[in-house]
Order: sequence, then structure tokens, then C-alpha cells
Amino acid sequence: MNVRANRVGEQMKKELGDIIGRKLKDPRVGFVTVTDVQVTGDLQQATIFISVLGNENQMEDTLKGLSKAKGFIRSEIGKRIRLRKTPEIDFEFDESISYGNRIESILKELKDE
Repeated sequence: MNVRANRVGEQMKKELGDIIGRKLKDPRVGFVTVTDVQVTGDLQQATIFISVLGNENQMEDTLKGLSKAKGFIRSEIGKRIRLRKTPEIDFEFDESISYGNRIESILKELKDE
């Protein structure tokens, strides 16, 4: 992965925490943690990986709220990060946390047996 894209991703991750946590007023958006931001080498696309506290419905509502606010979030990022063109953004759930928890519970079960 290219170093500049990596740096832009890290900067976006930092700013997104503030934007989603403080600026976004959508009641559907629950407690969101931005776990990673992957930016393409040409800086045109950014995939934002999130983890959401709550059940399946709350997670889906949060994703809908964030998708609805894409334009606002993108313009906020554009104001905060100096880039010629702000990347298009997409949100995805970070499955690695639930995957890790599942592995942990399987290991615990094996240990208890």
C-alpha cells in the first residue's frame, strides 16, 4: 500500500472519530468506533470500517444513518484535511472484532472441556 494513502487514511480515521462523535446529530447513529480507513492509491475511494455497540437492528440503523450523512461527513473531511479532491467514502462493518470474539469463546470452550 502506498505511504501517502496510508497517511491520508490515518488522518481521516482521526477526524472521523470527532465528526461522527460530535458533529453528527442523526439519532439512528449509535456508539460508533472507526476501526480502520483504507484509501486507494489514487486517493479517490476510502472504505471506512466501523464497529457499532448494540444489536443487529442498531447496527443496521447506524449504517443507514451514516450512509445518509455521507455528503456531510465527506465535506467535513474536506475542510479538515488538505487534499485536492476528497475521496468518495463507503462504510462497512469491521468483522474482525466479532470474529476475534468468536475465536476467543471457542478457545474458552475447548479449555473448559
